[in-house]
Amino acid sequence: MAEPKKLYIKTYGCQMNVYDSERMAEALGGQGYVETKTPEDADMILLNTCHIREKAAEKVYSELGRFKPLKEARPDLKIGVAGCVAQAEGEEIIKRQPMVDLVVGPQSYHRLPQMEQAVRSGTRALDTDFPEEDKFEVLKERPKSKRGPTAFLSVQEGCDKFCSFCVVPYTRGAEVSRPAERVLSEARALVEAGVREITLLGQNVNAYHGHEKGLAGLIWELDKMDGLERIRFTTSHPNDMDDALVEAHGTCGKLMPYLHLPVQSGSDRILKAMNRKHTAESYLKLIARIREARPDLHLSGDFIVGFPGETDADFEDTMSILREAGYGTAFSFKYSPRPGTPAAEKTDKMVDPDVASERLYRLQEQISSQQKALQDSMVGREVSVLFEKRGRLDGQLVGKSEYLHAVHAIAPESLIGEIARVQIKESGPNSLGGVLSA
Repeated sequence: MAEPKKLYIKTYGCQMNVYDSERMAEALGGQGYVETKTPEDADMILLNTCHIREKAAEKVYSELGRFKPLKEARPDLKIGVAGCVAQAEGEEIIKRQPMVDLVVGPQSYHRLPQMEQAVRSGTRALDTDFPEEDKFEVLKERPKSKRGPTAFLSVQEGCDKFCSFCVVPYTRGAEVSRPAERVLSEARALVEAGVREITLLGQNVNAYHGHEKGLAGLIWELDKMDGLERIRFTTSHPNDMDDALVEAHGTCGKLMPYLHLPVQSGSDRILKAMNRKHTAESYLKLIARIREARPDLHLSGDFIVGFPGETDADFEDTMSILREAGYGTAFSFKYSPRPGTPAAEKTDKMVDPDVASERLYRLQEQISSQQKALQDSMVGREVSVLFEKRGRLDGQLVGKSEYLHAVHAIAPESLIGEIARVQIKESGPNSLGGVLSA
């Protein structure tokens, strides 16, 4: 029996890339690959890239440079670049780094087995098409092996919003939703493998239309699934948060009270320049409606500071919405131009980097303050924790509360994969500590 080939995948960026990496590993499993945790052991290295952050492409080339000695020592080692940088850069990657054997975009990775065969025969393989076939239909069913208690499940890809700072519509394509029956089939397989919590993924997940009643309809179908205890979804656009989805937050017991809903700025002038198509007021009214349905909702968001043309007054509007919306956590970034996007062309309106850095520091200080206050407020409360793994201390388990807080407690290993009530006793910088409730 032939020795299995070893596959090393390094994943950058969002949860969708984590999901895609899992599916790529599964696709190559049919070619005799098993995953390894170290590139030195690998017969194939895949970088699953993200194009959102500043100088994303240069970071990929830098990472490829680190693998050059491995390739020189083992010329039969195959190296591939996947994901959004692959989609954006295409042939340029192979031109700049000839040791790369394979480049595949995020919509074409179902073709990896054929591409792998091509590179094994000595041919470089490039596929950055937007294929007509559904990649999820082409991919084999997921293996039935035991899984951890949580899993991501992609239900929607692409985006039609064309925010002026964002490359997603160009790298992931137009909005496409997977048919509900296929999503439910994959969800059932995950639950049979031990998954208790599923996070539904999409670049604009609440624009999902694979069910006649939208994302809320899909959530209610999942709610009926025995063995599935928790449902989450990310990432959403405020303009696609319909009444049914708002209502589901208050009435669906399996839908967790945590919502990531990016706003990006609190200034209407900047929101218009970003092409966000909502206002600060409409966003706050939406949050109020969702909290009316689910008063204990914990809110997360995204912010960009230093967007072209942002003034001190615009930034103060962002600080105001940060406080008024009551975020428990948020992700914040200094604006960086993405080539090919409308905002990148506003070279005459770029904010001084030092000013942008100072604004980002102030914003993150406020976010940290609000996050600490929220975590501190959990002390004395009882939460439900889905334990996922052992902790750093003997006898300690770590899991997530319904609010997505990391929680640790002394508990028997038999509770891994189970939900237990925990009384919170202490609040740390990034986690909560507690004891099992009597």
